[in-house]
Amino acid sequence: MKVVAFNGSARKDGNTAILVNEVFRALKKEKIKTELVQLSGKKIRGCIACGKCFEKQDRMCAIKADVANECIEKMLEADGIILASPTYFADVSSEMKALIDRAGYVAKANDDMFRRKVGAAVVAVRRGGAIHAFDTMNHFFFISQMVVPGSSYWNVGLGHAAGDVSEDEEGLRTMKVLGENLAWVLKKLEE
Repeated sequence: MKVVAFNGSARKDGNTAILVNEVFRALKKEKIKTELVQLSGKKIRGCIACGKCFEKQDRMCAIKADVANECIEKMLEADGIILASPTYFADVSSEMKALIDRAGYVAKANDDMFRRKVGAAVVAVRRGGAIHAFDTMNHFFFISQMVVPGSSYWNVGLGHAAGDVSEDEEGLRTMKVLGENLAWVLKKLEE
């Protein structure tokens, strides 16, 4: 089994990646492979509503000049998908939103191709707006007919400067439990 995570932060290896890696630690204990895709520095644009994915139904976006199709391919190959983002103006980063819109539209055009995969959202936040970002990513999972496990609290870690989330004990504990629950659901679905 494999879980792929997409880090929508502009900071490579910052707070968002730290939180994802805490989830990964729990998954690796259960022998589940993990991959972290960091969107930082990579080109990804929003959906242009061309409708080509509905015409072609080839599980790809018509825009080939960025990383969206590479990300979509990784989502298809994985059993579980983590979307992770810092909170920018009470929502996800623009890179994460572009990925959600493009992958979501392609999935709908191709008979809900992520149906019954397991999904989890992870949010890094300085202070407020995390729940809106959390909801944005969960909406992607729900509309894609995915299975979404919970944790002991909302999947949020608090921190501002890079590395600050390492001091958020409750946030780190929440990520650990999320990883444990994600592994449990993946294994149950495999039975």
